[in-house]
Amino acid sequence: MFMKTNKCIAAFLTAIILCAGQAEVAFAAVGPRCDTPLMAEGVSAPGTLAERNEQAVIDYSNTGDGYVMVNYTASTGSRLKAQVTGPSATYTYNLTPGVWATFPLSQGNGGYKVSVFQNIEGAKYATVLSASFNVTLSSELAPFLRPNQYVDYGGAANTIAKAAELTSGVTDTLGKVEKIYTFVVGHLTYDTQKAQTVQSGYLPVLDSVLASGKGICFDYAALMTGMLRSQGIPCKLVVGYAGTAYHAWISVWTEAGWINDVIYFDGTTWHRMDPTFASANGSSSAIMDYIGNGSNYTVKYLY
Repeated sequence: MFMKTNKCIAAFLTAIILCAGQAEVAFAAVGPRCDTPLMAEGVSAPGTLAERNEQAVIDYSNTGDGYVMVNYTASTGSRLKAQVTGPSATYTYNLTPGVWATFPLSQGNGGYKVSVFQNIEGAKYATVLSASFNVTLSSELAPFLRPNQYVDYGGAANTIAKAAELTSGVTDTLGKVEKIYTFVVGHLTYDTQKAQTVQSGYLPVLDSVLASGKGICFDYAALMTGMLRSQGIPCKLVVGYAGTAYHAWISVWTEAGWINDVIYFDGTTWHRMDPTFASANGSSSAIMDYIGNGSNYTVKYLY
């Protein structure tokens, strides 16, 4: 029995290391509970509260709804970055000129500073624009319901439609979670080649992931998060470590609160929501035991 378990864990570690290889590259750029979930909503940059100059705009009109938007409006061929510094951490993102990017205020209430940077040479960046503001969320759920750069379901019509199809006739939150989780784990297969070749700055295009039927850990987590959010179910895309490997998984909100240590339902209880490993390893008992053990997981970022 011990040898069989070790073989399962060895297979699991192979998958996690492959995922870690890509995730380290892809992610390197790095109140009271509400009793009623918010409805899924889009994002906007109305300019009610904003800092701007001839190069960029930082719109923080919707901080109560858990997000800030940034647009580098000038023409440039230089690399661009945005940083969101909150009460406890700094998140770094890539920017594309002329395209609005949405970033979650995932550290909750408190003071934030958002900055835009332009590469000037080598690893050196110059500050283009900054904005500082205080955040009071309308709900702790707000940052984990709307589309953002890492979970961009806003324009993913097929993903939204598939989530609606899967949950048709299901009224309770856990029932919807189970339907979507089971689909993602069964539909996607782990893409080893992609894991070995993915480039820095990669972001999942949810409809493309859905159509291809395969992906890396970032794809699994982003697809499931986007599908759940489109159904009005708050969900965190979590980036951190599973063992010593960089990895992505999810945490879902239900009427009972945040389910931080779950991902599949065995008929009695839920276990950590890690769709990549459950899928790549056929939901074996050894892998599910590993997934369900919170001591194996360390959270670094929430999106």
